[in-house]
Amino acid sequence: MGTVGQGDARDGAAAGGNAGPQAAYLEPTEAPTSADPRTEIPERDGPLDLAGLSAADVAERIAAGETNAFVADSSRSVWSIVRANVFTLFNAIIAGCFLVLLFVGRWQDALFGFSAIANALIGSIQEYRAKLALDRLALLNAVDARVRRDGAEVEVPTQDVVKGDLLVLRAGDQVPADSVVVLSNGLQLDESMLTGESDAIDKTPGTEVLSGSVVVAGEGYARADRLGADSFANRFADEAKRFSLVASELRTSINRVLRWVSWIIGPVALLVLNSQVIAAGGWDRAFQDESWRQAVVGTIAALVAMIPLGLVLMTSIAFAVGAVKLARQKVLVQELPAVEGLARIDIICLDKTGTLTEGDIVFDDAHPIAVADAPGWDAVLGWWGVQPDSNATAKCLAARFTAAPGTEPVGRTSFSSARKWSAVSFGGGSGAAGTWVLGGPEMVFPESAAIPAAGGVPAPGPADSAHAGADLLETAAALAASGRRTLVLAHTPHGAGGELDASEALPADLVPVSLLTFRESVRPDARETLAYFASQGVDVRVISGDNPQTVAAIAREVGLDAPHGVDARQLPDDEDELIDLLRDEVVFGRVTPEQKKRIVLALKAAGRTVAMTGDGVNDALAIKEADIGIAMNSGSPATKAVARLILLDGRFSHLPGVVAEGRQVIANIERVSMLFLTKTAYATGLAVVFGAMLMQFPFLPRQLSIIDGLTIGLPAFFLALLPNAQRYSPGFLRRSLSFAIPAGVVVTIALAFYSRMATSLGIPQEELRTGTTLVLTIIGLWILVVLSRPITLFKTFIVGAMMIGLILVYSIPIVSDFLQLTDPGPDTAVLVIVTTAASIGAIEVVRAIHRRFLRSLEVARQRDARAARSRAR
Repeated sequence: MGTVGQGDARDGAAAGGNAGPQAAYLEPTEAPTSADPRTEIPERDGPLDLAGLSAADVAERIAAGETNAFVADSSRSVWSIVRANVFTLFNAIIAGCFLVLLFVGRWQDALFGFSAIANALIGSIQEYRAKLALDRLALLNAVDARVRRDGAEVEVPTQDVVKGDLLVLRAGDQVPADSVVVLSNGLQLDESMLTGESDAIDKTPGTEVLSGSVVVAGEGYARADRLGADSFANRFADEAKRFSLVASELRTSINRVLRWVSWIIGPVALLVLNSQVIAAGGWDRAFQDESWRQAVVGTIAALVAMIPLGLVLMTSIAFAVGAVKLARQKVLVQELPAVEGLARIDIICLDKTGTLTEGDIVFDDAHPIAVADAPGWDAVLGWWGVQPDSNATAKCLAARFTAAPGTEPVGRTSFSSARKWSAVSFGGGSGAAGTWVLGGPEMVFPESAAIPAAGGVPAPGPADSAHAGADLLETAAALAASGRRTLVLAHTPHGAGGELDASEALPADLVPVSLLTFRESVRPDARETLAYFASQGVDVRVISGDNPQTVAAIAREVGLDAPHGVDARQLPDDEDELIDLLRDEVVFGRVTPEQKKRIVLALKAAGRTVAMTGDGVNDALAIKEADIGIAMNSGSPATKAVARLILLDGRFSHLPGVVAEGRQVIANIERVSMLFLTKTAYATGLAVVFGAMLMQFPFLPRQLSIIDGLTIGLPAFFLALLPNAQRYSPGFLRRSLSFAIPAGVVVTIALAFYSRMATSLGIPQEELRTGTTLVLTIIGLWILVVLSRPITLFKTFIVGAMMIGLILVYSIPIVSDFLQLTDPGPDTAVLVIVTTAASIGAIEVVRAIHRRFLRSLEVARQRDARAARSRAR
């Protein structure tokens, strides 16, 4: 019932005219006028033609393209999904190497290409599944519009509405196009999906109704004016729908490594190719006996080893598995890295309606006033609760008050959000004789008004009556400050006739009977979810289009420390001042969609990682700009299309599960990334060292593929999916490289030492490669053991299985022949044992130093966090 009881009169739209939300948030493209005869507003005192358009009129408008047809993006396009997963730097490098090997006829060494194909397929398929789910939801939510044509009321698909159509609007209908009201019978609209304000708006003839708003009370007719892409909701959605990739530290860090590799891959390729050709006898001989082909294969082996192939694939798999697990919890992941994103946030912005509250009004309590003596008041409330044209606030009275007066009313005045009260009169014999008024206390009993005597009560003096009026308003204000909407039921024995139908003035001698309080239904999971975020160090900001003090009261109800709310109409223009205000305050009310977007951008500029939840079109811009946008399934298609995560059952309590899944992904990928980045480090070192020493590269690509599978790929797959509740801490790449680079140096020195010694001993090239494969596999398995600590039974099983796999590779003839492995001689065996033993000791030293380094980083991070909190206080 509007802002009844809160003294919160709306500007413009409540009283009529065209100062609706479009004036506040978007520049109007065409104000409703009578210039176009097809949208002309009939004179109020003349006959009103409700026949609607004729079939010929409709055909003419369809031919002119003046229809409501608009293909809204309910999700990402297929092309954007393919582009994001296929056209990447990683795939470009791998595809280049893959094509070179096919060109020289060595497809056996091109197995690594399948990892790029698998990576692109996993990401594309999972995100396409999310797109199909969203498209199905959009199709299920499609509704028809009710119009009058050729004098009859018909239902047509919303896209078939044409300019000038006479829309029939009843409670529960969603307005399909921007229109001008031509007839209203208590018509009230909820524009919260567009403006964020949950109060109903009166619509009288001549006022504009916006597409996407919902009729909550009354009925009326409106002439369709702006349709399709020109309508308010679609213009708003068009700005929001441009999808951008979610910020992902994992993806960003991996891409950074790939960029580093791409910068040096050209010079390294030339260095290695030259060394391979020189080692084969020189450039002239290489082209004579075609040994250049083997030189190219060796070069590709060195280059592919530098690329963290498996890390990209493993990250995609971890994201995909996380998305599937979240789908079982009714959380739809639009973009795979969003699984990680929510675990990184340090502040979450919530819209009140649909997030903290259910978005509906429920009756709270009746507070009878002792001075009154008016039998039948509860029956009158029961009558109001069942009227078809009552708004949502009045209708919720029916749940508590089930009786009704014995006769029909003899007069009534419908509710208006401009005057904020309604009235009804009953005659004698009804058990509730007299006139009853239900409305805002400050509107029914202004501060200057005195409360008269009730029947049977001695009349108070003027001072006493004024004092009684002040007490009533003070009590109502206290109830409103607790977040409850407050109405007063008043009664007078006068006016028990039909004069209410012709008058909008308050009846005389009203006496308050009872204060009635209403509240928004708070989501039962809101308090627990917010407590979880608080325990995890995640700040919360509530930004809503509603009254700031009402929002603050609801915020306190769910456990937030919000002594008051900030009116966004007074937000500072200076960006630094806004950031300071956002740091200190928790609740912001009367926030426009553009201000929500500005708040999110300001928080991001301050270095915060921001999540934004919401369900209305008014939330779409902010959700799009947030690091992680979260939409409710009940929200608008535009909002869901740009969100990263969608709560399919609308349960806010799923978010801790999303955080936990994201933390598991981040923590486990960080662990396995040390395996992959160690390989990148030693592969780069080997390429440079062997190129500088003019030695043949000691591996074939296929040998490196099997080493990767045994020491990194297969075990990393299982390690990446293990439970892990470690809290997120920024600096993933720095921590990983602080181990990977020293460990890579150890491996490079070990293999260079082994190769130089083997060459000096005259060991054949195939046996030398067999030995290097054995050395690298053993060192790789030990690095796996080091990074898997603490060792559990499951991890022991994984490492043991990989060691068995190593034995099988050497003992199964068809496998060893394909990999060109031979039995190592005595010299090779001794070299392998000495090299691996020294390397294992060095790896243990590197890990010990690495652990000390990580502890020092954590101490520094905690010290900085304490300093930041002190500055904030």
